[in-house]
Amino acid sequence: MSLRSLLPRLALAALCAGALPALAAGKCERLVATGAPDQPPYLWQDPQHPEQLVGASADLLKALGQELGVQVEVLYAGKRAMALDDALNGRVDVLAGSYLTPTALEQFDFIHPAYLAVPVHVWAPLDKAPLFARLADLASHRGLAVGAGGYATPLLGQVETLKLKRTAKVGEALQQLQQGKLDYLLLERHAGRAEVERQGLGGEVIALQPALSEEPLYLALSHNSACNHPWLRGQLAKKMTEFRAAGVPQTLLERNLERWKAQRLAAKP
Repeated sequence: MSLRSLLPRLALAALCAGALPALAAGKCERLVATGAPDQPPYLWQDPQHPEQLVGASADLLKALGQELGVQVEVLYAGKRAMALDDALNGRVDVLAGSYLTPTALEQFDFIHPAYLAVPVHVWAPLDKAPLFARLADLASHRGLAVGAGGYATPLLGQVETLKLKRTAKVGEALQQLQQGKLDYLLLERHAGRAEVERQGLGGEVIALQPALSEEPLYLALSHNSACNHPWLRGQLAKKMTEFRAAGVPQTLLERNLERWKAQRLAAKP
C-alpha cells in the first residue's frame, strides 16, 4: 500500500485524535514523514511492510517524536521524486535525509544541526587503486555511479561531467568491478561496505580515501505542512542538538547498517 492510498485514513485519524485543537495550541500530535527509499542504511523500504520506510533516519524521527510526545509515521511514497512532491505539497510533513540547497531552503525549514553525513567514495580493485590519485584520473577509466539519484548536487555535477552511467543495483555493480568489467565505482561508504562483506570481497575491493563527497543530511519540514509551527521547529532543533551530543544518530546508523546487512544476507541467492 502506498502513502497516497493511506493519506485519507491518516487525515481522518488525525481529526479523531484531536489534532486540529492541538495545532491551534501550537503543537502537532502526528507527523507523517517520507523520503527517498534508495538510501540504505539511512532509509529504505521495509521488505516485510512495504508501505513503511526503515533505517537510521526513520529511527531518529521516531525517537524525536517519542521525546516530544508526537506520533511519527515514516511511510513509503514512491521513488525519490514522488517523495519530494508529496513533501512539497504538504501531503506529508517531513522529508527525511535531505540535502541543504538554495532551492530547498525556499521550500522547507531545515532542522539544525544535520544529523549524519553521506560519504561517497571511489571504490576500486586493490590492483587498480593506484590509478586514482585524483578526481581527474577517473575520466580515462571505466566507471559506474551506484545510487546516483541520492547524490548531493555538487557530486551529481561531477558525475555528469564524467558522463558516468548510473545504476541502483549495488550487488551487480560490485560483481562487474570484481570481474574486471569496470575500473571503479562511485558508491556510498556504508552501503558499499555492507555489500562488499556480503559478497566476500573485502580483500579485493577497497574504498579509496579521502571520500569524494561527504554531504550532511537534514530533516526538512515542509512549508506547506499543517504542523510547521515555531514550537515544533524549536523543539526538534533542541532535541536534535541533544541527540547529536549523545551520539544517538551514529548509534542508529550502525544499528541499521547491521539490519540492512542481515536483510541482504537473508536475500542472498
